[in-house]
Amino acid sequence: MTKISNDNTQRKAVALVSGGLDSMLAVKVLQEQGVHVEGINFFTGFCVEGHTHAIRKKDRDKPKRNNALWVAEQLGIKLHILDVSEDYKDVVINPKHGYGANLNPCLDCKGFMVKQAMAWMEKNDFDFLITGEVMGQRPMSQRKDTMPVVSRESGAGDLLLRPLCAKLLPETLPEREGWVDRDQLLDFSGRNRKPQMALAEKFGFKEYAQPAGGCCFLTDANYSSKLADLWQARGEKTYEIDDIVMLKVGRHLRPKPHFKLIIAREEGETNFLRGYRKNYISLNTVSHSGPISLIDGEADEEDIELAARLVARFCSGRNADLVTVNVIQKSGESKDIDVKPLTADEIPQEWYV
Repeated sequence: MTKISNDNTQRKAVALVSGGLDSMLAVKVLQEQGVHVEGINFFTGFCVEGHTHAIRKKDRDKPKRNNALWVAEQLGIKLHILDVSEDYKDVVINPKHGYGANLNPCLDCKGFMVKQAMAWMEKNDFDFLITGEVMGQRPMSQRKDTMPVVSRESGAGDLLLRPLCAKLLPETLPEREGWVDRDQLLDFSGRNRKPQMALAEKFGFKEYAQPAGGCCFLTDANYSSKLADLWQARGEKTYEIDDIVMLKVGRHLRPKPHFKLIIAREEGETNFLRGYRKNYISLNTVSHSGPISLIDGEADEEDIELAARLVARFCSGRNADLVTVNVIQKSGESKDIDVKPLTADEIPQEWYV
């Protein structure tokens, strides 16, 4: 049944489209009721879909698509991608509601995105917002007690409709005004994905992204550890887009508080790190095959020798008496040094970030 509002005007909704199954279904549920839907997706800097797959050789056979764009194509809707990376920094650095299991500020993040979508909605003359949230699916932002927090603090109020779990929540304005039929909305809850998968089959969706904390690096324990280390080394919570990307690439070791070493793990990462050599002191072995490495921080001659011994440990000459390492300063000055590779026992576990 097609649902049209009481004044016979087709209503327009903007949907937060992550690229996952839930937002895909939420849009489809509204489309089935005759609502015009357009999607909005936010670039925060931390959602770098396919980035690692594109760099690492072992991941090259994996799909490298933008799932949000792909979902929009399947649904036949426009997708608006907004760069909010600068404004998002305050969410990551100073989350009012704190972090999740790692450095993921999920509740603040959801409120921020809904607020941004609300501003877009008003500017573009849309009527209400929808998200693919399911009550109980996420431990921070999708609980019965935190969902109203997002609605309230974002300023969306009852203009925010969650089609997949609407029947478990108070009526929203779109429901009261007859813009959508509450009876055709859903009551999904919990982390069981079977109801969503059954609905996807009903709608004829054969392919969709699998849930894995979204595409947000901040939900990853290893990545969060590297970001926390970066903040500690700098003495303040700051970051730039290049920092976000670099934290995802290579093996990171911090032998001293004032510098760390980023060592490529394979050919793809070696090629990627070469592009950053002008921004860092770089090292690569010349007497034996090995990865390129970058020094992040201020390093003196003694530090560089230690870094070179570390690099030698991860090259094909790790068991050689001496390895020749080429050191290139940011100025472009280059020299070769001969070093004895560190043994595995000489590299404390705490050096690994």
